[in-house]
Amino acid sequence: MIVGVLTAHLSMQGITSLKGKRSIVKSVIGRLKSRFNISIAEVDHQDSKTIAVIGISIVSNDSHFINQQFDTIINFMRNDGRFYLGQIERETFS
Repeated sequence: MIVGVLTAHLSMQGITSLKGKRSIVKSVIGRLKSRFNISIAEVDHQDSKTIAVIGISIVSNDSHFINQQFDTIINFMRNDGRFYLGQIERETFS
């Protein structure tokens, strides 16, 4: 069993309320969860209006599959125009 963990920092400009930020974050989480069948949650900066940190995990028996999925997920998030994708951290554990 191999577990992949990805942490992504999202920066949202022009958001003036936590409600606006949470709307975007929930939408991103829902879209990623349904499209890629992953475990995902907002893991840090919940009280910040312009920054969100999401954590993603994938379990598989193939590390190549996990890295391929992470590449696809990162490209998917970069194409979303509602936020800037900042620092990304990836790890795999076997």
